[in-house]
Amino acid sequence: MTNNVQHLSLYEQIKHHLISEIELAHLLPHDKLPSESELTKQFSVSRITVKKAMSDLVELGIVYRIQGKGTYVAVQGKGAVAVEPPIQPQRAPAVALLLPFINNQHNALLINGVESMLSEAGYSLLLCNTENSIQKEERVIREMVERHVAGMIVYPVDGESYNREILHLTLKSFPLVVMDRYLRGIDTNCVCPDNFRGAQEGVNHLISLGHRHIGFLSTTINGTSSIEDRLLGYEKALAEHHIPIDRRYRYVDIELGEPKPIKAKIRDFLSRHPELTAIFAINPGLGLQVIKVASEMGIRVPDDLSLIFFDDFELSEFYSVRPTFISQEENMLGKEAAKLLVSIMENPDQGTKKLFFPPKLIIRESTTKPGSRG
Repeated sequence: MTNNVQHLSLYEQIKHHLISEIELAHLLPHDKLPSESELTKQFSVSRITVKKAMSDLVELGIVYRIQGKGTYVAVQGKGAVAVEPPIQPQRAPAVALLLPFINNQHNALLINGVESMLSEAGYSLLLCNTENSIQKEERVIREMVERHVAGMIVYPVDGESYNREILHLTLKSFPLVVMDRYLRGIDTNCVCPDNFRGAQEGVNHLISLGHRHIGFLSTTINGTSSIEDRLLGYEKALAEHHIPIDRRYRYVDIELGEPKPIKAKIRDFLSRHPELTAIFAINPGLGLQVIKVASEMGIRVPDDLSLIFFDDFELSEFYSVRPTFISQEENMLGKEAAKLLVSIMENPDQGTKKLFFPPKLIIRESTTKPGSRG
C-alpha cells in the first residue's frame, strides 16, 4: 500500500507540474512536451510512472499525442479544458506502379521489390493494372497525375514503341522510371534486365551442349524492346559460333491468351522442322506450351528437344521436367527501379539514367546434349 501511495503521489506531481507549466503559459498550445525519457530523468521516476501521468493528461484533454511524433499541448478553453481533436499524421506520399499484368510470378516478384524499397523510403504504393492496353495505360497515367502522385514506375505494355503520356511526363521532368523494357526514342529513366545478354547466354549454353539447329519462339516482336533485344542476343550467339542464321527457325507472331491456336502453331512449327534439337522461347507461357505439344507429339524434353526460356513459373520445382530458364532477378529489378525513382523524387536535378542488369542463367533438366529427334 505504501508503494502504491508513493507511486500515486509521484505521477500526480508530474501531472500538476505540467498543468502548471501550461497555465503559466510556459507551454503554449501545440508545443511539444518533454519526452517520457526526459521526464523520467527530470523526476527520477520509472517510465511507467511517467506513462501513467501522460495518459491521465490525454484523457483530460489537456494534451494530445501524435503517433511516432510525441505529445503536445491541447488548446485550452476559458475556465475549462477543451479537448483537442487528434491531429492525424501526414499520409505517406504515394507512388504509382503500372503493370500490364498482375497475375504471374514475374510481376509478383517485381511488386514485392518495388514495395519493399518504397516502404523503407517512406512512400506508399498504388498498384495499377493496365491490362496490356496502350489506351488504358495512357488513361491511368493521366489519372495518377490528377491524384498528385509523387512519382510513377511504368512497365510498358507489349508492342508499345511510343506513349504520348510518357513523353509528356518526360518533357515536364515528372519523376518517372520505365521498368523491364524501354521505349526507343524517348529519353526517360529506365531500369531493365539486359535482355540481349540474357538471350545470348542462354543460346550459348545450348550451343555448348552441341546444338546447332535452335528455334526461336516469341510473341509479336515489333515495338517491344525486350523481345527485340532477345532476338538480337539469339542471333549474336549463333553468329559468334559461325552457325548460319536460318529465318525459318524463327516463329515470332504467336499471341498468348488462346491456347488452341498457340498449340496448333507450335505443332506445325515442330512438324515442319524435325531437325530442330533445341528451342529458345521468350517467356514461360510459350515454354510450357512447347512442353505440352512436344509430349503430345511423342517428342521427349530434353532427350529429343532441349528447351530454355526467360523467367521461371510458379511451382516449377515440382514440374515433371524442371525447366532451364533465364532469371531476370525480378525482386532486385523492382528494388532498383524504386530506388532510382526515390532518388529522382528527392534530387530532381540529376540527369537521365538507364540501368541494365545482367540476368542469371539457371540450368536445370530441360536442356541436354542433342538427341535422336528426326
